[in-house]
Amino acid sequence: MHHILFPYIAQPHQEFHSLPIALEMARLYENVRVHIASLSEERAARLRQLAHLYPESSVTFDTLAMPHWIRDHIKQHGPTPLSKLAVLFLNRNYFNKFQAIVIPERTSLYLRKMGVHHPRLIWTRHGAGDRAIGFTNDVRKFDYILMAGHKVEERLLHAGTLRKGHYTTGIYAKFDMVRRLHVQARPLFDNGRPTVLYNPHFSRSLSSWPRFGMKLLEYFARQEKYNLIFAPHYRLFDTHREKSMEMLAPFTRLPHMIIDLGSDKSVDMTYTMAADLYVGDVSSQVSEFLIKPRPCLFLDAHHTPWRGDPSYESWTLGPVVESVETAGNDLDNAFLSHANFLDRQKEYIRDTFGFEPPADTAARGAKSIIDFLRVIG
Repeated sequence: MHHILFPYIAQPHQEFHSLPIALEMARLYENVRVHIASLSEERAARLRQLAHLYPESSVTFDTLAMPHWIRDHIKQHGPTPLSKLAVLFLNRNYFNKFQAIVIPERTSLYLRKMGVHHPRLIWTRHGAGDRAIGFTNDVRKFDYILMAGHKVEERLLHAGTLRKGHYTTGIYAKFDMVRRLHVQARPLFDNGRPTVLYNPHFSRSLSSWPRFGMKLLEYFARQEKYNLIFAPHYRLFDTHREKSMEMLAPFTRLPHMIIDLGSDKSVDMTYTMAADLYVGDVSSQVSEFLIKPRPCLFLDAHHTPWRGDPSYESWTLGPVVESVETAGNDLDNAFLSHANFLDRQKEYIRDTFGFEPPADTAARGAKSIIDFLRVIG
């Protein structure tokens, strides 16, 4: 009997990238015991709810051990870098019991420095963005990697961080779970207007939010042509969600605007599937939005020399503007010019994912992990 662990020590937006693989693994292999470890009982309850989408899968749910003050800190501030490291260290003996640990983040690499040497560390990645942070040198420390398409493979090969036989491509398990979750999705608005999704990134050095965000929300509040969903990257308001909601409260009372700073809907593709146009900067959610090609508009708030930079490849998928002073015209132009970007969007999605959605890949990901573990013994 093989025991394989899928721990969740970071924010909820990462869960979809490995949980479907865990559930498919449990369904396909009777000689594999799949454990799912959470930071809290509340998190475990959420994961159990998602697991109901796979009724044939039987898994074991564990809650990671930690003192009350760390648990209270996480409840108040979310998983911070320090609290994540503390949880890893306090549970190192638990982690060391498994043959493999499958993770969507990179913080768990610190387990190697904490004496956890027995399990193979397997990385599913999370998101499919172009930012350089997804291609750093510590990637080589993983024993096995599951990735989306050839674009990711080529950049990691160029960086010298991949080993033959230690990775597979064409895996983006989030899509599998999302299709099950949204079988009977209902429209978010009933007014017939086109819907715009504004999805800024969390990093201040890259994000459009500090410079453009409030101006853009104020524009949408006073116009009558579009609906707006403001659903930023989960981490933008990570440590001050309640205070930020107080600031944004006036917008929440408008029937043509949805303000969501971090609910389940902000991470389960409810909004990317419901919108007609994507407005953003460098968030990888644009890739998920484009599984059905639609207009995009990109906000460059930092006068970025982006042309030819692979970290900004997504900005070739729609118009790029350096101001929101003419937001109405820019939105109209994004819709009217979409035909000019359609072929590029289709090419980008093929390169990013290695397949044209819909395609089930979680089961293939599970099989590739088991095959790898059998080969290395």
